Amino acid sequence: MSAPISTGVATTFATDSSDTTTKVNRQGNISSFATNTVSSNLTAIDTNGDVFKVPDYTIKDILSAIPKHCYERSLIRSMGYVVRDITMMVIIGTVAKKYIPLVDIAGYPDASYYIRGALWMLQSYLIGLFGFGLWILAHECGHGAFSDYQGINDVIGWVLHSYLIVPYFSWKFTHSKHHKATGHLTKDMVFIPYTKEEFKEKHGVEKISDIMEESPIWSFLVLVFQQVGGLQLHLATNATGQPYPVSKIAKSHYAPKAPMFDANQYWFIILSDIGIIAAFTMVYQWYKHYGLFNMMVYWFVPWLWVNHWLVFVTFLQHTDPTMPHYRAEEWTFARGAAATIDREFGFVGKHIFHDIIETHVLHHYVSRIPFYHAREASEAIKKVMGEHYRYEGENMWYSLWKCLRMCQFVDDDKEDAKGVLMFRNVNGLGVKPKD
Repeated sequence: MSAPISTGVATTFATDSSDTTTKVNRQGNISSFATNTVSSNLTAIDTNGDVFKVPDYTIKDILSAIPKHCYERSLIRSMGYVVRDITMMVIIGTVAKKYIPLVDIAGYPDASYYIRGALWMLQSYLIGLFGFGLWILAHECGHGAFSDYQGINDVIGWVLHSYLIVPYFSWKFTHSKHHKATGHLTKDMVFIPYTKEEFKEKHGVEKISDIMEESPIWSFLVLVFQQVGGLQLHLATNATGQPYPVSKIAKSHYAPKAPMFDANQYWFIILSDIGIIAAFTMVYQWYKHYGLFNMMVYWFVPWLWVNHWLVFVTFLQHTDPTMPHYRAEEWTFARGAAATIDREFGFVGKHIFHDIIETHVLHHYVSRIPFYHAREASEAIKKVMGEHYRYEGENMWYSLWKCLRMCQFVDDDKEDAKGVLMFRNVNGLGVKPKD
């Protein structure tokens, strides 16, 4: 889920064809790249053993298929969703505060205690759902999809992301680079997979067959850590991002001189840090005036849920046994944007998470289209993408477990990969990697 970009003026952006990357003027796309000659009609074998066909259509084909009105953004409409989500959080908290303390089963004080605890956790979960909805709207601000006024977008995004302990401008800048190079093995900014050689080096072996299969319990522990602490670890140390020859602290999203940022972004990173400090100050005052329990159930536990949902959603948008990654020589913007996948999360995905799960492929092609036009625009680009459009309708919790077990590294055997790298694993699932 990632960010961008221009201030709203018409700019030169990249388009990609099957054999070259060319340039056209088109407001609202992502970035420009140097000409890159690539091969056509490429195929690879995905983790499931199926043939993956590399797309050869152009970004111009994609943009031409989208109705012009899908680019229209409304400040009033977008702000209405912010008000709606905040209102729902207040209503849930107010109802919980009024009625949960009244729960008392006569003669069963212990049962009453645990039922009240469960109800408090339920209300924190519900607040967390709408909290992640606010995170998504702040993410729209960073992309310029919230309204036509980037200054207003940045103020709203900064406030909302800071409340959720996300450095708004820092995230916006690195997220923009993620969008510019999605699926590129050395330029993408998040969820960079290990190559087979890196995976062997990590485990200190010379052959991939020497690495033992991970036990399900170990995979589960990794999953829990990823979901609870993955976001904050990434922000603090750039974990899962590109490697840089500096310390972990020096490549933090809170460090103004971190190598991910340009020199002219220095004070924006400082402003992001000020937002985080202000949020922690607010939380401390909350605890001081209303007590630890109040702060925990109304802010901290919902905040943990927001962290979980962000990692849950973004991981599954960019990780799948059918997902390719590209070396520089075979990457184009159109191919990289297609290396994402739409999934289905039912009522919550559509009505609370603002379709970020169901329309993510479109989002990577044109990130400035607001979410309330994304379904229509998605239907339009499907006609161009054809078999290259990626959708998975299985239960997302099952997908999370499956992807964690199956997608451990990409096979960089030059004879087989030919610039298109697919996921492999040491757990005996799907196509077995070569030594």
